[in-house]
Amino acid sequence: MNGLRVIPTWRHGREWLYVCLPDGRNIAWYDREAARVNLLGQDHEDEVLRALRPFLTGQVTVGPPPVPTPAELARLALHPDDDLAPNRPGEALLVALDRDPGPNHRLRPDPRRRALAAEQTVGDALDGLDGAGWHALHSVPLPGGDRIHHLLIGPGGLYAVHTLYARKQRVRITDPVIAVGRHDPDPLLRRLRTDADRASYALTAEVRPVLVLVDPAGVSVPTAPRAVQVLTATEVEALAHRGGILKPADVEALHAMARDRNTWARV
Repeated sequence: MNGLRVIPTWRHGREWLYVCLPDGRNIAWYDREAARVNLLGQDHEDEVLRALRPFLTGQVTVGPPPVPTPAELARLALHPDDDLAPNRPGEALLVALDRDPGPNHRLRPDPRRRALAAEQTVGDALDGLDGAGWHALHSVPLPGGDRIHHLLIGPGGLYAVHTLYARKQRVRITDPVIAVGRHDPDPLLRRLRTDADRASYALTAEVRPVLVLVDPAGVSVPTAPRAVQVLTATEVEALAHRGGILKPADVEALHAMARDRNTWARV
């Protein structure tokens, strides 16, 4: 057979090379990370391997695609409008700023842009944990207009992560109140615990609240707050060092449930 084309693409952060017939139909794909060539039919195995030969590295497994797990089947059945996985860090703020950018000239920066920068900083760090078996969802909507900034799911459990912009300001935490610089104190920790409880109810699994401070000048915590972990943005990756709570199949199942917008409609 002549005319087979190899088309590279990215799926969930992994490079796949599709092998297509001249009419555009896919007959195989090569998953580099899994070192596997998945064939949709055995008739073209020799031709597919010849087309992929310049791209193959090391030993590879060749065979039909693996049977999808229940979590994968749930993802495939999810309507794109209900899928939260494509949300970018700060998705809700990005949409709000696109709809209403605010005045071009103002004496003080729009606080939404500072909050967006904080969510993007933390969100990018959480997305970087994907290779360690973790999944991060961003701007998870809750009824009533609330949202969870980031939901992290992995071997070490589930975390509802809230980011707080504190660049060059001192932060004092006296549960449940947080004071940032000269701003009025805010009982933020109470809301974080409530959001984590709502997430636990939606997912029928324990979700622990985490507060991440972005670029504070200093942090004062006279007494550790109840049930809320406090980190700075540079410490976020430490969450990936925890394990032994969830098996990989449980992580995938919870991620499939959490990425469905309808899961959150009942909390």
